[in-house]
Amino acid sequence: MSKTIKIRAQQKGDTCHVKALIKHPMETGLRKDKKTGKKIPAHFIQEVNCAHEGENVLTGLWGGAVSTNPYLAFEFEGAKKGDKVTLSWADNKGESDSVETTIR
Repeated sequence: MSKTIKIRAQQKGDTCHVKALIKHPMETGLRKDKKTGKKIPAHFIQEVNCAHEGENVLTGLWGGAVSTNPYLAFEFEGAKKGDKVTLSWADNKGESDSVETTIR
């Protein structure tokens, strides 16, 4: 079970609708700590991937401009109820996470 990703995949007609919420600080590296005045180090997701039954259906290349705890929603065709969808991310500090869900 993922600690940072909540995902839902739902089939509607010929289209699979995927919604995901990713818990991540998404720091740009440009903000300063109000107490110390020092810059907060950059810490952001660089790549998001989604696969349907092992076949990649989405690759997102992100940067520091994406908001804290980003929400991602997209659609793709060619899926059916009961298929598996996997979402993963990797950030600029080498951290990553992945989760798999079944299409409802």
